Amino acid sequence: MRTKAATVTEAVNTRMSVRGYSDQPVDGDVIRRVLEKASRAPSGGNVQPWKIYVVGGAELESFKAIMARRVTEAPTGEEPEYDVYPKGLKAPYRDYRFQVGEDMYGLLNIPREDKAARLGWFARNYQFFGAPLALFCYVDRQMGPPQWSDLGMFLQTVMLLLREEGLDSCAQECWSLYHRTLKDFLDPPDELMLFTGMAIGYMDPEEPVNQLRARRAPLDEFVRFRGI
Repeated sequence: MRTKAATVTEAVNTRMSVRGYSDQPVDGDVIRRVLEKASRAPSGGNVQPWKIYVVGGAELESFKAIMARRVTEAPTGEEPEYDVYPKGLKAPYRDYRFQVGEDMYGLLNIPREDKAARLGWFARNYQFFGAPLALFCYVDRQMGPPQWSDLGMFLQTVMLLLREEGLDSCAQECWSLYHRTLKDFLDPPDELMLFTGMAIGYMDPEEPVNQLRARRAPLDEFVRFRGI
């Protein structure tokens, strides 16, 4: 288990997409505490657009079994309600996305030409990489881009607070590919649209993929300063 983050800076620097978890359970009181604190995340006009479902224990095991069958029955998923990435993604955005994928599969020793192995690894998303807790974030369909921005701020707050508790996470927009299966399981109101899932648990330090640190652009590449 990793140490708890003692400062905001430490939480930011140690937050990462963890893709391998130990079997240590997450105390329900801990996730309740995290989500209650995260409700103070910024919200334009205080509309608080996030709608959250948390699944663990026997319920999660049941859903994992459903998904093990589902990814075999429908390996390409269901028609998503939004595009995770823009079509025709251009440089440098495309380059960073490509690089993190190559870095990850390099750690896993899965070459680019081994498509079956890469698809098999991707399917681990739908087992939450062994995490003992899953979170799903929905949004009311009437909400627009500003409220989706609020969702991101809420989820980032959750992930940083998880680090404060010694926990790790992996945000998973890939769940948009199986939103119908998830709806059958969670039974949310029709006015809610799935945004993302999230795996939550304690990092397995022996999992090679957890060595991955996504490369970030240098400051001067994405910031323009004027007057300072």
